[in-house]
Amino acid sequence: VEIGESVRGEDVYIIQSGCGEINDNLMELLIMINACKIASSSRVTAVIPCFPYARQDKKDKSRAPISAKLVANMLSVAGADHIITMDLHASQIQGFFDIPVDNLYAEPAVLQWIKENIAEWRNCIIVSPDAGGAKRVTSIADRLNVEFALIHKERKKANEVDRMVLVGDVKDRVAILVDDMADTCGTICHAAEKLVSAGATKVYAILTHGIFSGPAISRINNASFEAVVVTNTIPQEEKMKHCPKIQFIDISMILAEAIRRTHNGESVSYLFSHVPL
Repeated sequence: VEIGESVRGEDVYIIQSGCGEINDNLMELLIMINACKIASSSRVTAVIPCFPYARQDKKDKSRAPISAKLVANMLSVAGADHIITMDLHASQIQGFFDIPVDNLYAEPAVLQWIKENIAEWRNCIIVSPDAGGAKRVTSIADRLNVEFALIHKERKKANEVDRMVLVGDVKDRVAILVDDMADTCGTICHAAEKLVSAGATKVYAILTHGIFSGPAISRINNASFEAVVVTNTIPQEEKMKHCPKIQFIDISMILAEAIRRTHNGESVSYLFSHVPL
C-alpha cells in the first residue's frame, strides 16, 4: 500500500472490518497502520467494527491458539495507538491490549430499532440463544422494561448444537432473540424453532455481526423468523439479495461520532447509552 497524501503530524483513523477475506483485510490493516506510523503521523487509530478472531479468546482445548491475543499483539507491533471496535465477542479482549480500546455497543441502536419497527414491543420478551449472552439480554430487557428468557444449549463440538432448554415463559409474546454474532446460524434457527414450539407469536433475531457463512442463508430462509436484523459492521448487500428476511441497522453514525469524540478528546461513554442524531 501507499498512502496517497501527507499524514505527517496527523491524527489518522483507518477503518477496516474483519470480514470477507478476513486474513487479507487484517494484513492490509497492519500494513496501512505501519505505513502511517513511519510516515510520521502523530497517532494511528484502527477502527475495526468487527474484530477478527474475537471468538478465539481462550484455550478451549489443548494445543489451541488464543488468536484474539495474537491479533492484539500484531496491531500493537504494527504501531496502532488506539483501537475502536464494536460489540467484542468477549469484553476481556480489551485487556489483551496495552493500548486504549473503545468497545462500542450496538445496544442503543438495537433499542431504537425495536421501538420503531416492532409495533407490539411492550409485549415482547428478549431471549438469549445461549447463557453467554445473558448480560446483553438482561440489559436490553431492563431498558425496554420487559421480561427476558434464556436458552441453555450444550455443544458436542464447535459449530454444532446438541440440545436446548428454554428457561422463561414466551407464550403469546413476540420473542426477540439477541446475540452478538451469527455465523452458520444453527443456534438461532434451533432457538427460533424452540420459541415457536413454546408458543411465541412471532420471532425476530437481532445480531450485531452477521457473518452468515456456509448454510446460514438457506437456514434463515427456512426458519420461522419475521426478520433477522443485523448491523452493517459487516457489509450485507449481497446477503440481502438472497434473503429477504435480512434487514440492517446502520451503525456508521456511532463510529463517526466515536471518531469525532476521540479526535476532540471528548468522552465516548455517552455512546454506550445514546444513539447519535
